[in-house]
Amino acid sequence: MLIPHPAVLRKLVEEYEALLAEEAETGRGWAGPRAQDLAYTLCVTTGTRDVRRALEAAHRLLAAGTVEHHHPRPTATPVAD
Repeated sequence: MLIPHPAVLRKLVEEYEALLAEEAETGRGWAGPRAQDLAYTLCVTTGTRDVRRALEAAHRLLAAGTVEHHHPRPTATPVAD
């Protein structure tokens, strides 16, 4: 599985949750187009098909620090003379 960049994942989660809170506050009973786009992107990013599972996976990855430490460092290859 590809591991999402932590900054990208965090931004998606924060924006999606902010939109949900805003929609709950205004009393709209449906997700607007931006919330739908974010839900889809979260699912693709986390390899899930349900936004609730995508949020759970995203929170789990961010809490575990998995996405923060999964960036392999390039290694130098000696050049033959």
